[in-house]
Amino acid sequence: MKILEIRALRGPNYWSNRRHKLMVMRVDLEEMEEYPSNTIAGFAERLEEVLPSLYEHRCSRGYEGGFLERVREGTWMGHIMEHVALELQVLAGMQCGFGRCTWDGEEGIYNVVFSYEEERAGFYAAEAAFRIVNSVIAARSCDVDRDVQCLREIREEERFGPSTGSLVEEARKRNIPVLRLNRYSLVQMGWGVHQQRIQATVTGKTSSIGLEIAYDKEETKNMLENNGCPVPLGRVVQSWEEMESAVSRVGFPLVVKPVDGHQGKGASINVQSMDEARAAFAAAVTYSGRVIVEQYIPGFDYRLLVINSTFVAAARRTPAHVVGNGRMSVQELIDEVNQDPRRGYGHEQELTEISVDDMTRRLLDQEGLGLDTILPQGRVLYLKTTANLSTGGISEDVTDTVHSGNVFLAERVARIIDLDICGIDVMAPSLSEPITENGGAVIEVNGAPGFRMHLAPTVGKPRNVAEPVLDMLFPSGSPGRIPIISVTGTNGKTTTTRLIAHIMRIHGKKVGATTTDGIYIQNTLLYKGDCSGPESARFVLRDPTVDYAVFETARGGMMRSGLGYDASDVGVVTNIASDHLGLRGIHTLEQLTRLKALVAENVRPEGYAVLNADDPHVISMQEGIPCQAALFSMDASNPRIREHCASGGTAAVYDEGSIVLLKGDWAIQVDKVINIPLTYSGKASFQIQNVLAASLAAFVQEVSVEEIRIGLQTFFPSSAQLPGRMNIFEFEKFKVLIDYAHNPPSMEAIGKFVSSLGSGRKVGILAGTGDRRDEDLVEYGRVAAEYFDQLIVWEDADYARGRDSQEVMDLVLQGAKSSYQDPDILIIPDEDDAVEHALSTAEWQTVIAVFTGRIEQMTARIKEWKEKELDLTLTREDIPNLERG
Repeated sequence: MKILEIRALRGPNYWSNRRHKLMVMRVDLEEMEEYPSNTIAGFAERLEEVLPSLYEHRCSRGYEGGFLERVREGTWMGHIMEHVALELQVLAGMQCGFGRCTWDGEEGIYNVVFSYEEERAGFYAAEAAFRIVNSVIAARSCDVDRDVQCLREIREEERFGPSTGSLVEEARKRNIPVLRLNRYSLVQMGWGVHQQRIQATVTGKTSSIGLEIAYDKEETKNMLENNGCPVPLGRVVQSWEEMESAVSRVGFPLVVKPVDGHQGKGASINVQSMDEARAAFAAAVTYSGRVIVEQYIPGFDYRLLVINSTFVAAARRTPAHVVGNGRMSVQELIDEVNQDPRRGYGHEQELTEISVDDMTRRLLDQEGLGLDTILPQGRVLYLKTTANLSTGGISEDVTDTVHSGNVFLAERVARIIDLDICGIDVMAPSLSEPITENGGAVIEVNGAPGFRMHLAPTVGKPRNVAEPVLDMLFPSGSPGRIPIISVTGTNGKTTTTRLIAHIMRIHGKKVGATTTDGIYIQNTLLYKGDCSGPESARFVLRDPTVDYAVFETARGGMMRSGLGYDASDVGVVTNIASDHLGLRGIHTLEQLTRLKALVAENVRPEGYAVLNADDPHVISMQEGIPCQAALFSMDASNPRIREHCASGGTAAVYDEGSIVLLKGDWAIQVDKVINIPLTYSGKASFQIQNVLAASLAAFVQEVSVEEIRIGLQTFFPSSAQLPGRMNIFEFEKFKVLIDYAHNPPSMEAIGKFVSSLGSGRKVGILAGTGDRRDEDLVEYGRVAAEYFDQLIVWEDADYARGRDSQEVMDLVLQGAKSSYQDPDILIIPDEDDAVEHALSTAEWQTVIAVFTGRIEQMTARIKEWKEKELDLTLTREDIPNLERG
């Protein structure tokens, strides 16, 4: 067996609209295609021994043990890999339950599909599942525990921390889209101009000066003291000599900590002697050259959280500790505490396992203890100097008992330091009375406070502290999304996308658009090339200047990694025809229809799916959409249109030379096609279809008919506005048309159009594209031969896409020669030479159609020929208003 490909899906996809995070592992079972699991002696028993928890998998049987029953009865290895990959992730603390295994359509090749939480973990699980199944087949040992631990470590490295995760979850609850901007905690909430960014609990609204002050503990203390807030007596030192002086001034007990430390690193509390002070100073200077030495405030460690200048929560924190029982060693007590089911690795549970680190060993040394020391009954031993939950500490919610004076103090501190999200650390006997009266003090202010202690306290009521953050970032009524129109189909996608974008710009929108030509932001081309996939869509959604998005959505990107968004406002499907079949498991028009239907099925309920009522494959999508349908047709009497409008539906039709919009029994003419440059006075019927789709998409987005009309009249099939789509260049004796037509239906559409351009000789220059089936390449050549008097076929090595370019050319030639029209066929291997030959031998009124993927280069070449033909020399007699002397 071998893995052919592993890819991660990150949006609505071919296998699921609801499950946006799926791995697809394409495997070739090779000889194992002939050996289902029941034919391999001992396989089922060895699999259950390696992963006994697979018993819980119900599979299609619907009860525990159902999957293992299927293994014993006989199932294929791809199906088993699916379940193993899921179980490995579950054992590593990730909730992954969806999976399926489908035949790819080729002998022995299967798509193993399963859900994931973290993408890196999904890739690892796929490879580990393949490796484990191979080991079970061969009766070799495998280290499942090691794989599970690796997955746990990947999970902790990749997943959001509790604070970021809570904010992301709250945003999603409000239907605010989320984009992760890096591997860490930088997150964009909302799209385009409405986006807000967070990094952990720092927001785009957080004052940079406030963060700088909070990070500098000395500056924080000075500002608070100068504003009358209670702080402990202390000094900042940079050497042991200064440290000795500070100790004599402040006196024991002490707190020693780095000036610019965080998360309690390098901090020591309740320092009682000079020896302890020396060790504490050494620990602090490893994190900062400047060290704070300050009075130790007795009491409890509290954290008060202020968001948007309002107090929202408070917690009492206790450092990781154990309590002696007179029988167990310190290490045994730690192990016992870690057995608490609420504790886990990293952030997988509400509490973190207690680890033995340098800080723990230093505290043990100070107490004269070791890990093997039996701790007396009732003795409390603190294992960390700080109460951080990430080091094993615990928390108790005390929000409801905080005195109003302390609430006032906390909100004032947040304003003094100027932080929108502010964590205030206080040492005090209690928060139920003002700390100004019970000897308490503000110890630190945190500019990126963790939320974990409030979200899941060990004791007390959990607080949804993410809610006020989202209220601050997205006040009531603030949009988090920009409108999206997504366009798919076999032909016409690019034209329709660019026409819609043009209309929306006239409507006053700042449009970001993706096409097979590139990415456009407000009519500026930022990236060239095929940008019709999900990453290009996300590029637009990340742009802070865009308030409207129009996406060309091609099959390749959808199969490769899903849609680039969760839901659009309008989904347009132009048509479904045979193209790109035989790739990535899409072998039939029915499968292609199911794939393209993603665009229609993932429209918001209040949005519209704009569907071609003349295409049976497209109109079949109407049954499965969650939104309203709007239909377009080239036939005003189409019964589907009549029935749809009779029930109050919206439509667009071509009626007696005009584009007409319909809504219920109401109709209005947008314009006559003779006034719409894209249609070439109605000769390009397929462009009329694109105009209908674009007009209807704009109309359901409440664009006025007048704006639609202006958009249609000012959009030209030129190399500037629509490169490579029916660009015609007029020469003195002949015409040259450049088009991207790359499949039989598009070739037929262009062929019919070329036939309408006078009675002169028609010459077609074409090559085949390698990622098509043999029969499609043959049909492409045959259709071309039906419409052109001469075909010049060239060999396109750049677009062979893994195939032999000579073989691709031969298939096109085979199709051309099979036509009853028997055109003149020339073979000129180089495209430039082929065009040169056609132009230099063109007769009067010849139409030369160049079908190419090198749109920019070919357009430049044709323009060069055009310049040579024109005499651009000016004489004095040609200059207007020139004084003659």
